[in-house]
Parts: sequence; C-alpha cells; structure tokens
Amino acid sequence: MTSPRQSFVRAEPDARRQSLVAACARCLANLGPSGTSVRTICTEAGVSPGLLRHYFSGIDALICETYRWTGAQVAAALDAAVAQADQTPRARLLAYLTASFRPPIASPDLLATWLAFWSLTKTDAAIAAVHAEIYRDYREGLETLIAAVDSKARDHRLTAVALTALIDGLWLELSLGSAPFTPAEAALLAERWLDTLLG
Repeated sequence: MTSPRQSFVRAEPDARRQSLVAACARCLANLGPSGTSVRTICTEAGVSPGLLRHYFSGIDALICETYRWTGAQVAAALDAAVAQADQTPRARLLAYLTASFRPPIASPDLLATWLAFWSLTKTDAAIAAVHAEIYRDYREGLETLIAAVDSKARDHRLTAVALTALIDGLWLELSLGSAPFTPAEAALLAERWLDTLLG
C-alpha cells in the first residue's frame, strides 16, 4: 500500500530570509554572541545551513541585518506610542521617552539581544556602524520632538544625549525584571529630568 504523498508548502523568499533574522535574534538572546553560529541559527530557523549563505554573505552580515531589524522594531514601537498619545508636543515627547518602560521595548528577550549587539560593537566595525545609525536615528527623532516643545532656537543635541542616557538606564533596570521602581515611576523621573533640562 502506498502512502499519500506529503505536500510541502514552500515559504516565500522574504519569509525565509526573515525567519533567519528572527532566529538570529533568538540565538543571540539565548546563547550570546559566542554561542551563535551558522549551525545554531539554522537549527533555530529549521533550515539547512546552505540557506543562510543563499540570503546573506555570512553570519556577520546576518547579525548586522538582525540588529537593523531589531532597531526597526523598537522604532516602530516608539512611533506607535507617539501616534497614540495626545497630539500636543509635550505629550508626544513624553510618549516617545516613556515607551521604553513597557513592552515590547521593556522586555528581557529584547534586552538580551541588545546586550549581544552592544558587546559586538567593540570588535566588529559593521555592527558598530549599525549601532551608531540606530542611536543617531533615535536621538534625531528625540531632538525633533524636543524642538517642538522648546520654542527657543537652540541646539537640543546634548538634551537628547542626556535624556537617552537616562532612558537607557531606566529601561535596562526594568528589562532585568528587578527594578526598585515601577514603569510609572520611571516615566515620572523622565518627565522631571526633561523639565530640568529644558529649564
């Protein structure tokens, strides 16, 4: 007796490529950079190692693309928070700042992936370039929102740098899961720091 022929559904190329990116992010979060390899990524994605080389020049290129994708996910969450806020300049700015204190940005998985990227910035020039690009875009978005609140014509670069440092620190503590403050308290600190910086 012959068995019915099993049917396979081929994933679209973009979907297969994206599955490798998502698998890379999970591997970096769970295994760190030292445990992330072509084999572990492809096993996580459920594909053969040859497929990775079909879509990317190598693991370094995939990690760079994964960092860009992760940064885009964060940017999308920030944009969504701003879009959902009351549309006054101050409310939009506070929404941008405080979105980092709740999911999907305040997340142990995202933190683990982000720490892996950070650790690679010192040894991989391409990763360092992506890192600089992501943080530049974040600060430029922040500067635009600050300028809408502060009518004085001045350079808001250092204000954005200071706020970014505060937000990163509070986000890190909240994502670790044992912060001695709540997301609401983090938002209050961000608001107070903003008012201090803007005078």
